[in-house]
Amino acid sequence: MAQPGSAYPLEKKEQRPETHTMTVLVDNEPGVLARVIGLFAGRGYNIESLTVSETEHEAHLSRITVVTSGPPMVIEQIQHQLERLIPVHAVTDLTVKGNPLERELAMIKVAGKGEKRVEALRLAEAFRADVIDSSTGHFIFQVTGEQSKIEEFIALMQPLGLVEVARTGLAAISRGPERM
Repeated sequence: MAQPGSAYPLEKKEQRPETHTMTVLVDNEPGVLARVIGLFAGRGYNIESLTVSETEHEAHLSRITVVTSGPPMVIEQIQHQLERLIPVHAVTDLTVKGNPLERELAMIKVAGKGEKRVEALRLAEAFRADVIDSSTGHFIFQVTGEQSKIEEFIALMQPLGLVEVARTGLAAISRGPERM
């Protein structure tokens, strides 16, 4: 089918990349994380954030939270391929479910004296960041919250003497009473 006034066929609409947060419930055994990550690497999918921890000790189950991006078709492909892996019990696309609670923890080391030190402390208080280590020449702040809050805090610390940042990656859970 040609576009009116054009000899060229209609092109498929380009699908814009979307960022999705998925949770994957897996057996807690050696090699499972490598298999899940291998699926992403083998197909050229990017992982923007990854967290994993045992969540059900008695059942030996771990929860992997992965943030990835791509066109909707690719996101759907990722979900279906994850569901086919043997140690996987459930895959949930929290972004599709809607409005998940997402949090991250970051530790931010800032070195500075005088006015910069005072300003760093003032900003930390405004962001509800805790001082978890300090000396006369530095602070290490712990801040938790949405990724945008952490990004903003890091950006504000940059001119005040930001030295180093360590981040946990995203932890996410769906709202409502139902289980994953």
